[in-house]
Amino acid sequence: MRDGWLSSLDAERPVLIAGPTASGKSALALEVVSRHGGVIVNADALQVFANWRVLTARPGPDEESVAPHLLYGHVAGDAEYSVGHWLRDLQPILNGDARPVIVGGTGLYFTALTSGLASIPPTPPEVRDRATSILRDEGLPALLADLDEASAARIDTRNPMRVQRAWEVLTTTGRGIAAWQDDTPPPLLPLANAQPVLLDADRDWLGERIDRRFDAMIADGALDEARANLDAGFRLTWPSAKAIGAPELIGYLKGDRCLKAAVADGKIATRQFAKRQRTWFRSKMSQWTTVVLP
Repeated sequence: MRDGWLSSLDAERPVLIAGPTASGKSALALEVVSRHGGVIVNADALQVFANWRVLTARPGPDEESVAPHLLYGHVAGDAEYSVGHWLRDLQPILNGDARPVIVGGTGLYFTALTSGLASIPPTPPEVRDRATSILRDEGLPALLADLDEASAARIDTRNPMRVQRAWEVLTTTGRGIAAWQDDTPPPLLPLANAQPVLLDADRDWLGERIDRRFDAMIADGALDEARANLDAGFRLTWPSAKAIGAPELIGYLKGDRCLKAAVADGKIATRQFAKRQRTWFRSKMSQWTTVVLP
């Protein structure tokens, strides 16, 4: 089915490639561009950060020499970067001459691109700090208890990032995130105008790939990358600290755990992340063409 999808592609329309971490999205994007031309555009919320390359599996120099790669590593590690920022960065690429092949694992980026994004006012720093403190000190139920019913029913209530975001919106604006979403403007790229494919995989097959890739990251210098981050003043409160495996490797370098435990915990965190991704995809991307791996 994968080869059939590749052969059926229109060389003019944008291509969207989504899937869980370690499923081979980047390799597929390179194959699309090699066959049909275009530029590869990042749709991964962690690969935008400049301070993590190895740990976020950003395409390396070899891949970048084959095809143009845009919106990778262009954001400072301590800078806020939202889906709204990404859409603004993406718009001139969509209007450019080269056909974009947009690839990544951040489902929210794709749904905002193809369904539209609500124009929610930014969260003041003091509100974000308060939400972070509540989550740390009282846990997820404390934030959930304050949400309006419509918003709580719409978000993934097991995802701390989504719950905190909904809490911040309600606290900042006095209006639930569901109400804001209901007033969403038209999308930049309606799904009908694109060629979307969603990679899916057997859980055990994907888990083995995740473990092998994490080991490869360690061999390729992820610890050196973590050490360089520490030397540059890295903090676990930075937006880029959400990189999967970053807290575990930083904890090892600070002496909080042994390397074996850090690697094991990093693999577990990655598998849990992949599970959350697949839940999002099943819920939000039923209209996409699905290619089952291997």
